[in-house]
Amino acid sequence: MFTLTAVITVLSVIPSIFAQTVWLAGDSTMAEGGDGAGTNTDGWGQYLSQYLNLPVTNKAVAGTSARSFTSLGLFASLIDDVESGDYVGERKSCDPRTPFGIISATVIEFGHNDGSAGAIDNGDEDAVGDAYNLTATVTEADGSTEVIHTFNFYITNAALSLTAKGAIPIISSQTPDNIWDGNVLAAPSRFVPYAQEVAGNNSLVYIDHYDYVAQAYEALGETTVDTFYPVDHLHTSPTGANVVAEAFVRGLLCSESPLKNFVNSAGEAVPSECFE
Repeated sequence: MFTLTAVITVLSVIPSIFAQTVWLAGDSTMAEGGDGAGTNTDGWGQYLSQYLNLPVTNKAVAGTSARSFTSLGLFASLIDDVESGDYVGERKSCDPRTPFGIISATVIEFGHNDGSAGAIDNGDEDAVGDAYNLTATVTEADGSTEVIHTFNFYITNAALSLTAKGAIPIISSQTPDNIWDGNVLAAPSRFVPYAQEVAGNNSLVYIDHYDYVAQAYEALGETTVDTFYPVDHLHTSPTGANVVAEAFVRGLLCSESPLKNFVNSAGEAVPSECFE
């Protein structure tokens, strides 16, 4: 006969038994060490785990874009790491894992490095536009040329591959730079609506991380937010990164993602409200 203590012990180890993991794919704004230059910056992905009852594996790499995360094989590596069977999908009521919902989720967030580079390709720029089949030809430093695709192409392919492997992709928009227009942050880049399009076109959960960060920043005010950026208008201090992580959690709680069922009490207490 099971005692209450034994039942609690079994329940506490179920996440590890079924390899529950949240994977993160993104650039320096998400990555460990931020800009990677030892400048007291850090990415928000390093602070997400304190708000979840699941382990978080941060695979973000500074300086990458949707294109270079693809061309460098980083998406392929991530897809390989997500083991087949990690996610069992919608379970029947007789499945003992039903209360625990999802097993593996992957947050994909790019945009800061995806803009056009100019006459010489930088390896990160995407073709301008949001059509999946749109391409462009860019010139490399050695004079050779390369055909590149759109942001939507790279993110869609990664998301669909992760879905096929058994993970649940969450498409998150890029975060704001510390650039203000009066008392509000400057308008987002084109990659914010692009990310939303990818999610909508593929029936995936979308987190408007840009607007949730903007909401948090504007409540704090420009003077306070300036202290979050020790070297430039892009890379956050650890304190700033934690605010950005809180904003993601608020967006997650306001979404339809089953991952929100794994937000802990600290996550439930993050500031800000859901958008209408």
